[in-house]
Amino acid sequence: MPHQLDVDRFRVPPGKRFRLRDWPTSIKPLYRSRHEYETLLADHKSRMLKLQEKLYADNRYALLIIFQAMDAAGKDSAIEHVMSGVNPQGCQVHSFRHPSEEELEHDFLWRTTLALPARGHIGIFNRSYYEEVLIVRVHKEILAAERLPENPARRDDFWKERYRSINDLERHLTRNGTRIIKFFLNLSREEQRKRLLARIDDPEKNWKFNFADLRERDCWDDYMKAYELCLEATSTRHAPWYAVPADDKKNARLLICAVVVEALGALPIDYPKLGSEQLKRLKAVRAQLDGKAHKH
Repeated sequence: MPHQLDVDRFRVPPGKRFRLRDWPTSIKPLYRSRHEYETLLADHKSRMLKLQEKLYADNRYALLIIFQAMDAAGKDSAIEHVMSGVNPQGCQVHSFRHPSEEELEHDFLWRTTLALPARGHIGIFNRSYYEEVLIVRVHKEILAAERLPENPARRDDFWKERYRSINDLERHLTRNGTRIIKFFLNLSREEQRKRLLARIDDPEKNWKFNFADLRERDCWDDYMKAYELCLEATSTRHAPWYAVPADDKKNARLLICAVVVEALGALPIDYPKLGSEQLKRLKAVRAQLDGKAHKH
């Protein structure tokens, strides 16, 4: 079944109008039972690990995975469940919150550029430079702290320029061997309400509740508009967005796994091939080691 998951239907087509009302937050379960879900997830993770080993050994490409979503959409749990099967030596997760004073002294792409994955590695951004065209677009007062040379409010093309900067960066990264996939966890407002209530009602989840989440929830319509404009402007052939239905966390994890496996599988990666001289040396060393074993 992992090979049959139709992930392309959740890929936001480049150059076309994007409206969230046309994209589901919930779909029919991709599994028939919890056991089947765990089996499918384990199979995906096993394939992902094998491909990650090739990525690491090949050491020419990198994979950047970006997660964006409203609060309580399941970004943290998706990263935990999906990536738990990979080798941590070749995978790093970075979470981006409010910029520090040092980060504000630079352009909006600077702090995330420092965290880009090295060749052979998988990098995961829990939030990213896309915050600069999402939360910053909803709360424009944040721009005042960014010390920009001009007043953005006076420039009609300000957000288009930011989209262009992002697209140019992602094009540059792709040309230099970094494959980029981006996930928008598409959560319904009603499901978010239920999850926020669960954080209040369950003592073990109280620590997850943030009163700021309620203020952001009041801006729901503004955020949906910001996401629509963002995904429409920045989903490209080389760095696509996937609008993943997120009301069912298990479905979302399976789809994310399938996309990651597909992206890794499409890279021209393999274990390095040794030359004839190196192979001869290996055979000689093997014979030497085998002889020492017999002596003992």
